[in-house]
Amino acid sequence: MTGTGPWFILTIMQRSDAMEYVTDVVQRSGTSFFWAMRLLPGPKRDAMFAIYAFCREVDDIADDPGDPVDKLSRLAEWRDEIERLYRGDPSSPVSHALAGPVAEYGLPKQVFLEIIEGMEIDSTARLRIADMPELESYCDKVACAVGRLSNRVFGVEDSLGEAAAVALGQALQFTNILRDLREDADLDRLYLPRDMLESHGIGNSDAGTALDHPAFGAACEELAGITEERFRQAETALAACDSRTVRPAVVMMHMYRGIFRRLRRRGWIRLGDKVSVPIWQKLWILCRYGLT
Repeated sequence: MTGTGPWFILTIMQRSDAMEYVTDVVQRSGTSFFWAMRLLPGPKRDAMFAIYAFCREVDDIADDPGDPVDKLSRLAEWRDEIERLYRGDPSSPVSHALAGPVAEYGLPKQVFLEIIEGMEIDSTARLRIADMPELESYCDKVACAVGRLSNRVFGVEDSLGEAAAVALGQALQFTNILRDLREDADLDRLYLPRDMLESHGIGNSDAGTALDHPAFGAACEELAGITEERFRQAETALAACDSRTVRPAVVMMHMYRGIFRRLRRRGWIRLGDKVSVPIWQKLWILCRYGLT
């Protein structure tokens, strides 16, 4: 890396404080992400922590129960911050932490803006999805885009990494959707496509009523079948990449697959029952797929 990127205009104190901030964000999240990214060497791990912290910041805005207009305004401020970052003048701890990775790994500005666009979709007062193409477009912004950034950091060729980013991004996001059905309904969000719901006799009602419909479980199982196929596609796409570079992605895939399979075993009736991968299984996945 040369000394011309925005990272080098930051003081040592700014760099240190920024990394401390994003590392704390990741550690407090308690997600599978922290486990998987610990497999990376220091600079790549720091880059991924910065990317995660950015995603966490904008996602928290979208999930805030506040006024949609205020949320969109705060996301617009993040659009401005990304512009400042790429001008070499970052102002927030997260964008300070991103400055080095942007220069080192060539992270595209447009991908960060697409993630913000996905969060703008989530910030509406009432969210409905028309069909699978619209759901896949949404996932491309909030999940597959993160995969594209990750591939740059991991060192995966774009020609190989794109298939993995799309398949794994959709698999992870569909799993999130199936896991968070009740929480999303409380925010008047319903991500299962309208045409899929209607095919099971579920009309365009409010989200809570849809979840209580007798056929809602069948609609969930239809999306679960698609999710299972995306996991298979992700496994194939990742197998085509250098196994050493994609270890964190493989670990993430298996941890989320564990959540997904537990969701299917639980079924689609007791949607309030939390589902997670226990610590022993996370450790087993790390040893099996991250250290070989």
